[in-house]
Amino acid sequence: MIELIYETHSTAVDNEAGIATGWLPGELSEVGREQALELGERRRDVDAVFSSDLGRALETVAIAFFDADVPIFHDWRLRDCDYGALSGAPLDELELEKHFDVPFPGGESYADVLARVESFVRDLRRSWDGKRVLVVSHAAPRWALQQLFEERDSTFSV
Repeated sequence: MIELIYETHSTAVDNEAGIATGWLPGELSEVGREQALELGERRRDVDAVFSSDLGRALETVAIAFFDADVPIFHDWRLRDCDYGALSGAPLDELELEKHFDVPFPGGESYADVLARVESFVRDLRRSWDGKRVLVVSHAAPRWALQQLFEERDSTFSV
């Protein structure tokens, strides 16, 4: 069994502006950079860190674990939902509930996010049994993990 601890990346400039970043890189706000430092202090007791390869998650992990002796892995499967043509649009324009099976124009559906997160978890199980790992990602992959494990907090047993 793996203990998987989930943290959403720290607050990004787009989060503060109500923008749906999707697969755009994004960058942390000043508040987000402070949150990343706190994350690093709070989560030093893990065997590995797995991060989305999008800018705001990479920045969170780089700040949080700048001096830690823990392996860090970047995985594209932990990316946020690809909103396609709506990437960078105001969040309230997305109509998220319509896109479980229907991809966003030029993007993907939430079912697609669920499939790639499930693939990540299968690979994690093969290599990290008996370990405690931290995943730093986005809201859509967190939702996917909740669907896979029917958990409602930030720790999953996989």
